[in-house]
Amino acid sequence: MKKILQLLFEHKSLSRATAKEVLVNIGKGVYNEHEVTSFMTVYLMRSITIEELQGFQDALLELCVPVDLNGHATIDIVGTGGDGKNTFNISTLACFVVAGTGQKVSKHGNYGASSISGASNVMEQLGYKFKNDAAQLKKEVEEANICFLHAPLFHPALKTVGPIRKNLGVRTFFNMLGPMVNPASPAFQLVGVYSLEMARIYNYLLQQTDKAFTIIHGLDGYDEISLTNDTKVITNSGERVMTPEQLGKRMVMAADISGGNSVEEAAKIFVKILNREGSWSQNAVVLANAAMALHCTGQYKKYDDAYAAAVESLESGKAKAALDKLVGLQS
Repeated sequence: MKKILQLLFEHKSLSRATAKEVLVNIGKGVYNEHEVTSFMTVYLMRSITIEELQGFQDALLELCVPVDLNGHATIDIVGTGGDGKNTFNISTLACFVVAGTGQKVSKHGNYGASSISGASNVMEQLGYKFKNDAAQLKKEVEEANICFLHAPLFHPALKTVGPIRKNLGVRTFFNMLGPMVNPASPAFQLVGVYSLEMARIYNYLLQQTDKAFTIIHGLDGYDEISLTNDTKVITNSGERVMTPEQLGKRMVMAADISGGNSVEEAAKIFVKILNREGSWSQNAVVLANAAMALHCTGQYKKYDDAYAAAVESLESGKAKAALDKLVGLQS
């Protein structure tokens, strides 16, 4: 690791192969905590290159525990996190709205490293038991239309660096990697990113795959459709900027989509929204993200039709039923 750090301290970058080797070694516990912290800190001070990110992705996928969901074409809705906005769990809620329409979802998530409540925090609080048993996960997808993949159970390297990320408490390159290494290899992907630079990198990486994808970036810094400002939307076929009115019928204030100050508060907001007791602003933001995900699958050619399907899922109680069914399957 000393040689690698020396190279990085000299403002040089790693080749794809070297980046892969380093992350494989991190996953295998070859380096001590201080070496790993130093390595991660380098990328807080400079941008990651596409080659480095590809190498890290190669390593995580090589070490990963893969999940076969029996050919179901699932979607993952995930933000990179690290936008520092402390919103409620918008993308995870959107997953249940999407599941309520009948679309299968394989949600990949983790504990919050730079936020109060990550997807894993809220799912655990709601009674979901983390697992990497493919048969059980497949059953969840088939019966509840959704399963949850807690990243550290599938990625040894993420388990190794978890405490370091938590102690650092700031965004690291692992935030960038999460959406790229879903062990269920979903057919469709909605990815929210915190910067235009990350949008460009993800666009490059996802264009190399056969996935239908949509990348979203709130132009005021959100890694999701926040409806607080315009949103940059990038798909396989091009890019455009959409207004809050186009995406969610109205603009909302940042204070209206706050995530609370604890995991317990985040879970209460989560259930409240699924129980159709959320505020207009909370509902609009969840529906906009769910609609964009449904639009990404190609089932709905027009965004407005996808939005209508999302509204029906939430208002009919089907989104809440998906959560109840999923939690009920936990043994």
